[in-house]
Amino acid sequence: MKFALVLFDWFPHGGLQRDCRHIAESLKRAGAQVSIIAMSWQGEVPEGIERVLHSPSGLTRVARRRAFAAFIKEHCHVQAYDAVFGFNRLPGLDYYFAADTCFAWKAYHERAWWYRLSSRTGQYLAFERAVFGEAGKAMLFMLSSLQKEEYARCYPSSVERMIDVPPGIDRNRCAGNDADEVRRNFRNEFGLSEETLLILQVGTGYPVKGLDRSLKAIAALPDSLKSRVRFFVIGSDQHGRYMKLASSLGIAACVTFLEGRNDLPRFYQGADYLLQPSRKESAGMVLLEAVVAGLPVLTTASCGYAFHVEQSGAGRVVPEPFKQETLNGELAFMLQSDEKARWRSNGIAYGQDGDFYDMPDRVATILMEKGPQVYGRE
Repeated sequence: MKFALVLFDWFPHGGLQRDCRHIAESLKRAGAQVSIIAMSWQGEVPEGIERVLHSPSGLTRVARRRAFAAFIKEHCHVQAYDAVFGFNRLPGLDYYFAADTCFAWKAYHERAWWYRLSSRTGQYLAFERAVFGEAGKAMLFMLSSLQKEEYARCYPSSVERMIDVPPGIDRNRCAGNDADEVRRNFRNEFGLSEETLLILQVGTGYPVKGLDRSLKAIAALPDSLKSRVRFFVIGSDQHGRYMKLASSLGIAACVTFLEGRNDLPRFYQGADYLLQPSRKESAGMVLLEAVVAGLPVLTTASCGYAFHVEQSGAGRVVPEPFKQETLNGELAFMLQSDEKARWRSNGIAYGQDGDFYDMPDRVATILMEKGPQVYGRE
């Protein structure tokens, strides 16, 4: 069987790109031929996977996406793929992996009316309707109940095409028998004493991840705590404005920005807390990764996987509607709490009992079992 996996941009360490790679590798192990088609590409090509790079010309991103969508339709017809699997919303998909939250919900319920006047918004809404609307035929892999509810309210007819899938985190995120040694070596490497409180935030897209909220919460800590804090931010994004914010808040000396990297398990063991006050996440894989690693988590209820933090008893969740003062208070509480060891042990136990690791194989099995049946293409 022959599959095309499609997304706009490929770059290392992105969550969507990670899921795409893992599913591609699972399909390959199952005996399928796999091509990944993208508009832009940074980093290596996964072994055994064909890369198809099409970078259309155009003065605007909207024009280039339109041209890319037209190319996908023509190329996939010529190549006669058994199925086209999208990781971004595009017309003509057979399957869609819902890594993003519902754009229509955002446009009509979370933004002012003039937001819907831009050509970018119009294109995103049209592409989403092609996948989720009444004329759409793609099977929809859904990651969380929060995300599913918003799509269902905007596109009621899509519910019958939705397939729930479990998280797909790497097993190496779990705390190993060498966790104490990993922590000791990590903290020696970065010059951190055991009195230092290392707070971690992970992810690309700092505005959505709520990095400004994190900086304000750290700045609001009592001086006795703030003097002990180091804050590591890991992600591939522009951080100039956030360093300026940290400077204006008087905490620049404790903030370190690091590019996306492959050794996150070391950071999960070396850190003391994960602070992830995202504005909106369809899932938020890093929350679950931190939980199973034994790293206490402070996050927001607008993250699809925040319920894992609550169910595991491995941290705290700031409710909606979000208030900065609530986040500030929760962070101060967690840094001083004697529950840290309990949060850690709860998270580790949760990771041992849960079905969190086999999503790519589960998705690949569904695709292989469907055979050459095509849903979205004519």
